[in-house]
Amino acid sequence: MPTFYAPDGTRLAYRIHGGGDGDGDSVGRIDDDGGPVVCIPGGPADSRYLGDLGGLSAHRRLIVLDLRGTGRSAIPDDTSSYRCDRLAEDVEALRIHLGLPRIDLLGHSAGANLATQYAARHPENVGRLALIAPGTRALGITITGEARRELARLRRDEPWFPAAYAALEAVTGGTGSDWEAIGPFFYGRWDDTARRHLAASRPDNEEAVALFAAEGAFAPDATRAALAGFGAPVLLLAGEFDVNSPPRSVAEAGDSFRDAELVVQPGAGHYPWLDDAGRFTSSVAAFLG
Repeated sequence: MPTFYAPDGTRLAYRIHGGGDGDGDSVGRIDDDGGPVVCIPGGPADSRYLGDLGGLSAHRRLIVLDLRGTGRSAIPDDTSSYRCDRLAEDVEALRIHLGLPRIDLLGHSAGANLATQYAARHPENVGRLALIAPGTRALGITITGEARRELARLRRDEPWFPAAYAALEAVTGGTGSDWEAIGPFFYGRWDDTARRHLAASRPDNEEAVALFAAEGAFAPDATRAALAGFGAPVLLLAGEFDVNSPPRSVAEAGDSFRDAELVVQPGAGHYPWLDDAGRFTSSVAAFLG
């Protein structure tokens, strides 16, 4: 797995999908048609849960970053650098390492908060921005427990619904923390594939998760003000049933961008490339060009 160094000396790793390199050990020249797409995972968790985003690598080469302290990236000496806003300079270091004047950038879930902050800080370095099932804290958009429960009730006919909904009520009401029990709400189909994916996508660095959103990580007013001058095209893709990133909240996030397109993928949850890979890759590849 290729690596590079962040400004503070932390060694960071990334995966390569597509362009004939698979998960290659070195980058070589990255100059395929359209250039690569830099992908930022959520969690923070090992980026392996993204895979090749349902076959998106057949359309564009994917450079998938392991955030510091996750996957094969090193744990930093200064763990306060796990904070979301500080991670933006790791993305910039990756762009410089790849030798690219601009990057197309894709962020999933919490990684969309990082992608958004990078775009606000380095707008001239982003060609296109794809936010997939995005977290919205960087833009100051909060999601109420009732909004999540309302969306969850659309799935009341599923056999797993009673137990999962009871756990969701407890979590959103502040009386429970059984995140595994609400797992079915994150997938369009709760089957063996979804169960295996849920287990593989679980973050294993609790400190990185806790400090990602530490005090000072988000400055929504400043971020929105900076994005007023961000003119690159933006795709916001939401899953119809995603209780983590409800379509209404994703649509509201679009108001912060000058050139934003909203796509709501029918029948999808928080990982739309698993629920319908063909529909997902068609939407994202068309946007990326």
